[in-house]
Amino acid sequence: MKNVELTVEGTTLTIKVDLSKEFGPSASGKTTIIASTEGNVTIPGREEKVGLNIYRKK
Repeated sequence: MKNVELTVEGTTLTIKVDLSKEFGPSASGKTTIIASTEGNVTIPGREEKVGLNIYRKK
């Protein structure tokens, strides 16, 4: 994962992302990647999965 922190407290999932970071252009070059799980990942200690991409237009 890039710039994504997942934590679970009880039945609440918290996703933490630093919006000041950048990881370069997307594959298309139209956006700048801020954070990504890089596909679907299992939530810690759970069976559920999450897929997340955060980006901004260039």
